[in-house]
Amino acid sequence: MTHLPYIIAVYALGVLVPAAYSIDAWLRSRRATRRLAAIDTRRQK
Repeated sequence: MTHLPYIIAVYALGVLVPAAYSIDAWLRSRRATRRLAAIDTRRQK
């Protein structure tokens, strides 16, 4: 019996979960920046 499937799954989760969180944070930041630009009167000239 080999532990290879478990090891592959753990490494995959270790890469995919942080990547998903990073992408979500980046998208949320972009969305928040656009929303702020829409309501921030100081940036309008």
